[in-house]
Amino acid sequence: MDNWQQINRATEEMNPIATAALTPSSFFASNRRFAPRLRSVLPAAAMSYAAVSASAPSPSSGTGEQVKAAPLPHSTLEIAGARRGLLSGFASLRAPYRAFPVLASNRHVETIFAALTRSLPAVKLRRECLRAPDDGAVALDWVSGDDRVLPNDAPVLILLPGLTGGSDDTYVRHMLMRARSKGWRVVVFNSRGCADSPVTTPKFYSASFTGDLRQVIGHILGRYPQSNVYATGWSLGANILVRYLGEETDKCPLSGAVSLCNPFNLVIADEDFHKGFNNVYDKALARALTTIFKKHALLFEGLEGEYDIPKAANARTVRDFDEGLTRVSFGFKSVDDYYSNSSSSDSIKDVCIPLLCIQADNDPIAPSRGIPRDDIKANKNCLLIVTPQGGHLGWVAGDEAPFGCPWTDPIVMEYLEHLENEKDSSTKNNTSYEGVSEASVSHLTVHGQR
Repeated sequence: MDNWQQINRATEEMNPIATAALTPSSFFASNRRFAPRLRSVLPAAAMSYAAVSASAPSPSSGTGEQVKAAPLPHSTLEIAGARRGLLSGFASLRAPYRAFPVLASNRHVETIFAALTRSLPAVKLRRECLRAPDDGAVALDWVSGDDRVLPNDAPVLILLPGLTGGSDDTYVRHMLMRARSKGWRVVVFNSRGCADSPVTTPKFYSASFTGDLRQVIGHILGRYPQSNVYATGWSLGANILVRYLGEETDKCPLSGAVSLCNPFNLVIADEDFHKGFNNVYDKALARALTTIFKKHALLFEGLEGEYDIPKAANARTVRDFDEGLTRVSFGFKSVDDYYSNSSSSDSIKDVCIPLLCIQADNDPIAPSRGIPRDDIKANKNCLLIVTPQGGHLGWVAGDEAPFGCPWTDPIVMEYLEHLENEKDSSTKNNTSYEGVSEASVSHLTVHGQR
């Protein structure tokens, strides 16, 4: 049996019925027994692939002369946006996008493989909980000890995980570690109920709710007034981030942002969520949502109006959960009204700070046809990179594939560093935050290590 057959055999043995009840992070933990087998066969497969690549002849003109290298960024990528020229200098984009063999042959295999086997960098975190104006709470996870070693003006990066995700997710940890290694102060914004963030009111969060993010940004700017603050979001976190940017328009206090795997158009994403193998993801996320809900079910007892608590508690799909609880909590007439009015695709035209969007053309959860390409091209502040493969939160490619960071991490970091270097020290924090201080934000701090 060759290496690829072994990989396929190991992948096939992952029970799709069992995985339907899991989020990407819990999927990794629950199927850990398959990881050693995959890890044992993939290095040999990689060596074989590398040998084939190395032995392949270089492109030539037919006369034995080498063809001039393609202009940067590489033509394997779809690039759009007025500032696309700045990407030509990025070292991370000099090579063609080359997905890891076999894994990239199927978008679901790549998505699941990344969730199952991507390494989880170890880091000690310190948790801080902020109390919201409605008495809800969100949890901020900072790298423990950074206050003692980083200068007060170190750039700050806020990370927004996807639906039900948090600081324990592998893709979040890898980005955190990369930014920290560059001298950045990094904080993970865990939405209500995520990563054991406390739930203190009968309200979670939604694709359109930006109030908690706005408070978090104000809190951080009040604490580090000499720093430029940036944000990176994945999946639903990216949708929330882009909506926030559109709402703030030219008053946005962030210095730059990155959106990855953004569903953008939630109506289109919802349509695709109920097709074929996508039902596995739908059930997995629904189970994750109901698990969080059941931990705090007593808070929702006796709610009147249009709430359908039994439907939310027993949801088999994300749509069921949103119909029973989310859309009512945030004042939408129906779940379709919620999706159509919560899509960040409508916000792109109003973004007034530098924004890089990275998508995978074969993403099963964030469909390529939902990307607002025309609006991105029309907005001088926006850039778009679309890779041919990548799945959802996968991107098993690049120097660290198949078990290391996603292919996107070096590009994201290089983009953020470019923005930070562009900022002149005399223009830092040109938006006044004199009225925002740590004391002015109602918060409850819990110190600990995770």
